[in-house]
Amino acid sequence: MNKLYQYSVISALMEGVAGKGLPLSSLLARGDHGIGTFRTMLGELIVVDGKAYQMLFGRDSARGLGQGRHRALRHDHPVPAQERHKIHPRQQGELGAMIASLFLTGRNSFVAFRIDGAFRSVQVRTVSGQSHPKEGLGELAARQPVHSLTHTRGTVVGFRSPAFLQGVSVAGLHMHFIDEKRERGGHVLSLETEGDVTIRAADVSRSVLDLPRDDTEYNDATIKVDLAAIEAAEGLLHV
Repeated sequence: MNKLYQYSVISALMEGVAGKGLPLSSLLARGDHGIGTFRTMLGELIVVDGKAYQMLFGRDSARGLGQGRHRALRHDHPVPAQERHKIHPRQQGELGAMIASLFLTGRNSFVAFRIDGAFRSVQVRTVSGQSHPKEGLGELAARQPVHSLTHTRGTVVGFRSPAFLQGVSVAGLHMHFIDEKRERGGHVLSLETEGDVTIRAADVSRSVLDLPRDDTEYNDATIKVDLAAIEAAEGLLHV
């Protein structure tokens, strides 16, 4: 049975709870496909083929746009059972409908997916880190660098999460992109394919959620679900 692992909740990030986190080595010990962020929300995390990359722009000119930094490698887990299809979603909205039709698990289950191929355009954002403690994701998103990558090949790593888990995870489609040189990418706001792309996906009917321990910032926060703020920050697509 495929299993999804998650550390903390999106609503904690909305409240600016990001001073601590899980060591990257511990995260990679639990799987080789994933997305997230870093302590203080300094960049976008994408885990593909067992390697973790930090997509970041503007803090360090040596890294440039979305420069990928290989942080660790661990690939000793069996690959989940997958289905593979060729699809041609001209717009991001079509992608959601295609996933729903191809992977008939219903709206109330997780789907982990990966898309490889050529993209006419991918609009990405990279959060640039908190400017002060407890700055929330909504505030960061309001000043996030947004970039359009055109005529590029690469990989989208993502999840489809049930609507009833909004506030715990990000409901609908949540995706990060990285180009084939593993140098540019970020959180996907929109995409358009160049032609057919390959999608691989797996049902996930079991999830494990670890909440922060010994974290005063988390324990003292008033964490609530603000649906409108999450949708504004994440640019959600419900399917």
